[in-house]
Amino acid sequence: MLSKLELLVATRNRKKFREIKQLLKPSRFRLSSLADFANLPKVKETGKSFKENAEKKARQISRLTSRLTLGEDSGLCVNALGGAPGIYSSRFAGLHKSDEDNNNKLLRKLDCLPLSERKAHYVCAIALAYKGKILASFEGRCHGLIGFKKRGSSGFGYDPVFIIPHRNKTFAQLGLKVKHTMSHRRKAIRKLKAFLRKAEDILKRF
Repeated sequence: MLSKLELLVATRNRKKFREIKQLLKPSRFRLSSLADFANLPKVKETGKSFKENAEKKARQISRLTSRLTLGEDSGLCVNALGGAPGIYSSRFAGLHKSDEDNNNKLLRKLDCLPLSERKAHYVCAIALAYKGKILASFEGRCHGLIGFKKRGSSGFGYDPVFIIPHRNKTFAQLGLKVKHTMSHRRKAIRKLKAFLRKAEDILKRF
């Protein structure tokens, strides 16, 4: 039964969808994203936390499509900025700004701080819903430091400035294969996969 289930990932971000798809392997689910649905409205991220935003996406999209839906929200929290950019990570430099714009603004904000005061962590919240009902939620975190300049070309978002201390390299330098062994998204999806393995009886009803 599980081999015939479809899982809709509630994102139009191709890079994020690709990462989620890779992290879910091996999977008996057929994955699709919002890019496969032309007429679905954009879910406004009005939650006060990553979890609230992830659950809102999962709940609304699953209600509209009657599909098992994965909602995800993630971002970067910097200690010296009181947790910013946080849930506003994708629009830190303003609406419709690029990853490069966001990174540049972050580096300017931290310009005078030494490395010891540039602690930060990534957060990923994932929610699973069906027909408007939340089935489970999960969170993963990855701790690191913000560098002084962008380094590397892999990944997306703040990966070029997010340093893994024991590697002394950014996520963008480490590449996706290494990133996927330790990232915040990896940790959240690992919890999701454990839930899915235990929830076969629940999923058979869909």
